[in-house]
Amino acid sequence: MLAETIRLAEINSGTLNTEGVNRVRHVLEGLTQALGGTQEVIDVAPWEQVNDAGEVIHHELGKALRISKHPDAPLRVFFCGHMDTVFAVDHPFQSVRWLDDNTLNGPGVTDLKGGLLVMIRALETLERSPWAGKIGWEILFNPDEEIGSPGSAALIREAASRCDLGMIYEPSFPDGNLAGQRKGSGNFAVVCQGRAAHAGREHHLGRNAIRAMSDFVSALDDLNGQREGVTINPGYIHGGGAVNVVPDTCVFRFNIRIEQPEDEAWCFSQIEPIVAAINARDGMSLALHGGFGRKPKILTPANERLLALARECGAELNMHIEWLPTGGCCDGNNLAAAGIPNIDTLGVQGGKIHSADEYLLVDSLVPRAKLSALMLMKLAASEDIRWLKAVNRPE
Repeated sequence: MLAETIRLAEINSGTLNTEGVNRVRHVLEGLTQALGGTQEVIDVAPWEQVNDAGEVIHHELGKALRISKHPDAPLRVFFCGHMDTVFAVDHPFQSVRWLDDNTLNGPGVTDLKGGLLVMIRALETLERSPWAGKIGWEILFNPDEEIGSPGSAALIREAASRCDLGMIYEPSFPDGNLAGQRKGSGNFAVVCQGRAAHAGREHHLGRNAIRAMSDFVSALDDLNGQREGVTINPGYIHGGGAVNVVPDTCVFRFNIRIEQPEDEAWCFSQIEPIVAAINARDGMSLALHGGFGRKPKILTPANERLLALARECGAELNMHIEWLPTGGCCDGNNLAAAGIPNIDTLGVQGGKIHSADEYLLVDSLVPRAKLSALMLMKLAASEDIRWLKAVNRPE
């Protein structure tokens, strides 16, 4: 498991490095051959983004890999792990090194390449057990989770229509505990267009896009603290050029985290009047792009029962497991929105993810694979899975 984790981590698979993501996919095609499932390579939709010029552009993404087996089994489980990382092809963090005998530093070793091996080994164990065939399973290795799974979200929804529960291999917390309730997330871009003019001779004829956007950002940031559980983060701004020209374009990006489904409507009810006020100014135009790609993950009774199963299995393996709320998002949000219970932090232990200090605790690889394998065997052997089948799914 360690050797294959290192092999995957040494392939740069920043989300927009399509070639690198596809190289990871090719390796996974080989690593999963022993499972014997049906493999499909699937195109995903391009990622739409607003660039610094205010233009909507499209980025091609890597292809997804779907593997399925035992489709007629009484219980269907969806497995998911992403192939991409946050480290672009030109990022300085590209190699793996040992920090001590048990701590490996490297891009994606914890988020999420070590988790991919945990998933594969757990399924191999199930397929060698007396309960092989009692669980129908479907794996999705997706190429775009680190940007919110815009292309693969449809594949996740599709899988949810066929499956009863989900197991996702994001890293656990560093102490081995699991994520429970998760906030939802929205990513937005704003393009403001004004009117260029000479900053000295005809300053009065210009309409300054940076000033208008500054007013928008200030009003938006003032929404923080007005509703419990809602946080708004202004994250990026770009505009202007030569300082003797009134700037006519400014681009701004921000993120919103929400705790409850109804928070989404509240956010739009607050933002829309701010947009309208800027647009009411002479010569100004402000357009909002984006939306809430991930709904909040609320713990349902079925989710809590699944987490309790993980805790029970952990106790049998001398692992103490609890679950905690988090502001982070992952594909578990997508699955929850599609109506199936899931655990989304079944991967390895480690920490400092999304930074050049990312590390993996190597001695977590085997125990985390055992945890998933034991959960699967208990589910396969159970005579009562009605608590899974009773979940209400959205139309």
